[in-house]
Amino acid sequence: MRSTFRKKVKGLLVRLFIFLVIAVFCYFENNIITISEYEVESEKLPETFDGFVIVHLSDLHNKLFGKNQKRLIAQVKEQNPDMIVITGDLIDSNHPNVEIGLLLVEEAMKIAPVYFVTGNHDKYLSETDTYALFSGLERLGAKVLDDEAAEIYLEKEEETISLLGVDDDTILSNSQLTRTLEELMKKDSGKTPFTILLAHEPQRMPTYSKFDIDLVMSGHAHGGQFRIPFIGGFVAPGQGFLPKYTKGLYEENDTKMIVSAGLGNSVIPLRLLNRPEVVKITLKFK
Repeated sequence: MRSTFRKKVKGLLVRLFIFLVIAVFCYFENNIITISEYEVESEKLPETFDGFVIVHLSDLHNKLFGKNQKRLIAQVKEQNPDMIVITGDLIDSNHPNVEIGLLLVEEAMKIAPVYFVTGNHDKYLSETDTYALFSGLERLGAKVLDDEAAEIYLEKEEETISLLGVDDDTILSNSQLTRTLEELMKKDSGKTPFTILLAHEPQRMPTYSKFDIDLVMSGHAHGGQFRIPFIGGFVAPGQGFLPKYTKGLYEENDTKMIVSAGLGNSVIPLRLLNRPEVVKITLKFK
């Protein structure tokens, strides 16, 4: 009788231990931020921009990393960025909380200028939440690139680089995206030699690479949600199972694309072997 009771207690303790290990592992995978660093080297980059640092954030989905985004902001600040870009899905349309997203932008603006392009979830918001998001971004001083181009310059220097941004509505069709990029490149023609594009959806890389764009920054794929060792991401919106563009550096023609694994979750509420990511990009004059 006593032996049977001990076995039951032992079995219960083993199951409890396994449960705790899994719980801690899942918490770690979904809350402990990793930093991914890339160097992008180009002969087209003005020499004054050698060492220019960009922090790339994506797909927050109104996730909170400590009080006032303290843990996330600490990681961003540590990279000492010259510019911060957010490539969409700041808010999650399934359970929107605009204030959490704006809190990140408010704190980020204290570190460096912030540039934003929409993701699909930012486009799915209600009229009230849409107004709150974009009026909030404007109030905070973040620049929304809605099928627009901006010039980035260093203080007291004459040389510039171009930053283009496409609204996620533009990416609904390749033909519309092509027309928008043609217009943006035409307006930007001859102004600056080095061009960066912010575009939420990485699966459009074949279209991006048709243009004289040096660097694309995207998100959307959530790193494939679950990373399979030696294979890569498991699933991504717009790409299905075993997607091609999920996380890291890709190159087609003369265009490089860096895809962020993102920070939060949405429809699938869990990441595995795919921690929230802050991307640091350093531009290097070749």
